[in-house]
Amino acid sequence: MSTNHQREGVTSNAHAGKDFEDQIYDYFTSEGISIEKDYSIPVGVSSKKAHRFDFGNDSLLIECKSHKWTASDGIPQGKIHVWNEAMFYFYMAPTSFKKYFVVLMDFSQKRWKTLVQYYIERYQNFIPKDVVIYEYYEQSKYCEIYKFDEELCQHIIER
Repeated sequence: MSTNHQREGVTSNAHAGKDFEDQIYDYFTSEGISIEKDYSIPVGVSSKKAHRFDFGNDSLLIECKSHKWTASDGIPQGKIHVWNEAMFYFYMAPTSFKKYFVVLMDFSQKRWKTLVQYYIERYQNFIPKDVVIYEYYEQSKYCEIYKFDEELCQHIIER
């Protein structure tokens, strides 16, 4: 039984994440948004401790994830846990910040949906209303943007 959870075609999962962060940095700077890497702010429930978001500035926090469906087109449960953790950090961050969760688009033929669509359907109750989800299409350098809709009580694609 193989225990190698390495993504195919990359040196390491850490390199894949770093490469994705570089693409996202380029995406936002090309949109005219000035951001710093490893942006740190104090967050917490009863007390506060510094937490580094992938990017940020005085009004924006960005967390990036380049996770994919498993090799057998299964749900990457461990990665979903990491997404839920990111949502908790966004929840604890001051409401004065815009909060962007940027995820690599990955489509499942088996489920006929992207990993972001699956996450929104299954874990909507974990996603703070003020979090905007960017689903990044690597080939076209385009993002589908999901925002919370008060009427539907869920995140939907912004049109």
